[in-house]
Amino acid sequence: MPAGEAYAAPMPGPTFAAHFHLPGDPSIAPYAYGRQGNPTWTALEAAVAELEAPGEDALAVVFPSGMAATTAVLFALLRPGDVAVLPSDGYQLLPRARERLEGFGVVVRTAPTGADAQLAAIDDDVRLVWVETPSNPGLDVCDIRRLADAAHARGALLVVDNTLATPLGQRPLALGADLSIASGTKALNGHGDVLLGYAVARDAALATALRAWRTETGAIVGPMEAWLAHRGIATLQLRVERQGASALAVARALRARPEVSGVRYPGLPEDPGHAVAARQMRHFGCVVSFTLPDRAHAERFLAALRLVSDATSFGGVRSTAERRARWGGDDVPEGFVRLSVGIEDTEDLVADLDAALDAALDVSSGGARAT
Repeated sequence: MPAGEAYAAPMPGPTFAAHFHLPGDPSIAPYAYGRQGNPTWTALEAAVAELEAPGEDALAVVFPSGMAATTAVLFALLRPGDVAVLPSDGYQLLPRARERLEGFGVVVRTAPTGADAQLAAIDDDVRLVWVETPSNPGLDVCDIRRLADAAHARGALLVVDNTLATPLGQRPLALGADLSIASGTKALNGHGDVLLGYAVARDAALATALRAWRTETGAIVGPMEAWLAHRGIATLQLRVERQGASALAVARALRARPEVSGVRYPGLPEDPGHAVAARQMRHFGCVVSFTLPDRAHAERFLAALRLVSDATSFGGVRSTAERRARWGGDDVPEGFVRLSVGIEDTEDLVADLDAALDAALDVSSGGARAT
């Protein structure tokens, strides 16, 4: 909608419709049946495409969750006999997607994210390379342009999961990727009240294939969810900037604690992925990971937090943290914690983390805090 249109709401409300008035030839109708399209999706898709590829003719396709977007890309674009390369340290549902792919006859190779290790798995047989940078939950980083060049030289597509970086932090299409996908449940919506996913491509044929998959499988977004996610975009830049600044402060505070090890945040100059991240990212995200001595120590820490909720997911306005090993799907130590930094006051947040670490340490040391 043009800015300042007379008497119009700043953002039209959601369109609730299972069908639309459809005179004449349905092939030229913008909207016909609710599984095929909805004006609320269209508005959100235009906004997402502009975020991921400003000023370009990119096309976005929205889905009801990040995994719906992930499986749409994998199953719509791969055929039996195709070879795909996936990260071995990516989101914990990727191994389950791998099992499904292999059940359909797709050959899957895996390699870790760090040091561009997936390069070694790319050869002339590969049809699709999937990278996740930064990776979830380990926060390793890979060079998108380098991997895109390698994939394209072998005739393969490069897909980037951009969930942790957000489109304001990183633009994979500008770095050579064919598709940028994300869980809009996280930072895009940002308020922890919507499940959503999306994929963005410059190639209209790729977008068409994903839309066909969405229609044929019924993997569609509710109009209310699409509208809420679109509304959340209005504060995305403010949230990303605040969360990134606080995450860096949190990472530095955690590094100062002797009982904390393995602090990872791409924005830290000393982080192993910082050099690559600094070349391809404008913001480093809201997630910090670290390890406490053991499971019990981590659980005491989480129980002592006051501002931070013990919950899964990330990217929301409220800070959350969890011991990731409780799910059983990530190759991490029992004391590994993934922390999502929200928009709370930075000093208050650091103070809460320090107090919780003190409480966990006092119990483990019998009341005498180490100095």
